[in-house]
Amino acid sequence: MALRNIRTLGDDVLRAKAKEITEMTPRIRELIEDMFDTMYHAEGVGLAAPQVGILKRIFVVDIGEGPWVFINPEIIEVSGSQIDVEGCLSIPNEQGEVERPNIVKVKALNEKGEEFTVVAEGFFARAICHEND
Repeated sequence: MALRNIRTLGDDVLRAKAKEITEMTPRIRELIEDMFDTMYHAEGVGLAAPQVGILKRIFVVDIGEGPWVFINPEIIEVSGSQIDVEGCLSIPNEQGEVERPNIVKVKALNEKGEEFTVVAEGFFARAICHEND
């Protein structure tokens, strides 16, 4: 579809509260496609809608095991701990150690508007927590 501009540190949209998605529309489906295109082009593993200037509660993740879409995500359970180096597409050329849960249970809607729950471990859990932040 289309590449979108990734907003970087200092852009007010990155600190604004994102709104819940109440209806799956063609524009939301287009946003999802654009977010994946943008994320892959930037060689990232996750991207949240505010990072492309859209204040909606949606993010995409692909850690190399296939793409995931999280709409209105809710982390409902966490356990364990992991510390590793993270980067962020909105903070280019910077990395730092971040502590995250090792296991997260997340409830969200997929790109079809269907509710799902997933239990993620390790890097997948880290990516979900990072994008949900």
